[in-house]
Amino acid sequence: MDEERLRDLIPGVLAALVHRGADFATAEDAVQEALIRAVETWQARPPDDPKGWLITTAWRRFVDMARSDAARQRRETLVADEPPPGAAASVDDTLQLYFLCAHPELSPASAVALTLRAVGGLTTRQIAQAYLVPEATMAQRISRAKRAVADVRWDHPGDLRTVCRVLYLVFNEGYSGDVDLAAEAIRLTRQLAASTPDEEVAGLLALFLLHHARRPARTRPDGSLVPLAEQDRRCWQRDRIAEGVAILQAALARDRLGEYQAQAAIAALHADAQTADETDWVQIVEWYDELVRLTDSPVVRLNRAVAVGEADGPQAGLAALAALDPALPRHTAAVAYLHAKAGDAATAADLYAKAAAQARNAAERDHLTLQAARLRRQPDR
Repeated sequence: MDEERLRDLIPGVLAALVHRGADFATAEDAVQEALIRAVETWQARPPDDPKGWLITTAWRRFVDMARSDAARQRRETLVADEPPPGAAASVDDTLQLYFLCAHPELSPASAVALTLRAVGGLTTRQIAQAYLVPEATMAQRISRAKRAVADVRWDHPGDLRTVCRVLYLVFNEGYSGDVDLAAEAIRLTRQLAASTPDEEVAGLLALFLLHHARRPARTRPDGSLVPLAEQDRRCWQRDRIAEGVAILQAALARDRLGEYQAQAAIAALHADAQTADETDWVQIVEWYDELVRLTDSPVVRLNRAVAVGEADGPQAGLAALAALDPALPRHTAAVAYLHAKAGDAATAADLYAKAAAQARNAAERDHLTLQAARLRRQPDR
């Protein structure tokens, strides 16, 4: 069994232990150890019922931990409750597990780490590498998160929107180390979509697929960024685009619009254009209007202003940007882009240089610096 399929079983296994009365923190540790045991033994002799095998093995490990715990007497009644041999129960508590990992008491960073560990099945080392922090730091973060949800009732209703926000954060981290967090977010969101018919979960999955489809064209061989308008659209993954559009259309047909569906609709319009010049910017602005209505987000307003600059001309876009806080992330870069579009190369170059100094990562900084250098070599029109 491949590693991805093995990780797909984790939510059901962990949920089964917690559903039977195991405390979350100990159960999560027990499941991790069962996974290690599976990797060691399944290649030679895979079980007929992988999920059932994992539940039984994890439960036995949990019992061992419970017996050695100082609170053994409180858990003694659980020891005799080992799951019987045979096929695993069909009850799916995956959705409740997502709720638990995205509990409101957790910070966004802790919720993301706990979701990747408990639902995604990633090791502490893998998560630490993905977030470029020491393994000990990530271990402490996950440990604190598990303690924070230790006494949360399993049947307490959770907030699906919080779960979606956590997955959105995972996806936006992209790729680093040996874990592709964008692909991991897609995998986890597929699981979530299978657990609930919610339109926004479907919209989130569609959004991820549509964005991820453009990934092969986003960077050059040297790692430098390629702006959307300059990407080789032949490299876009049309199968992902088709899947994302189909999921989005089904969600929109239910007529319960949410922010992720609106974002996915914008991504679908970009994906539908065969060339940058064919992009339907007027319709994109209309979708941004919906997003502003739904979220009233300053970042959405900034992105809308850039779209206005494409649909109605750079001066209209600059006027929309002038109404926003200049301290917004990428505000300076957006102003620079529209000045360049208006033919004011000198002003745009200075602004791109300023934006480069504000960049949040090396790839973005290098891209903005190159834009400034390119504009300084050409005269104003």
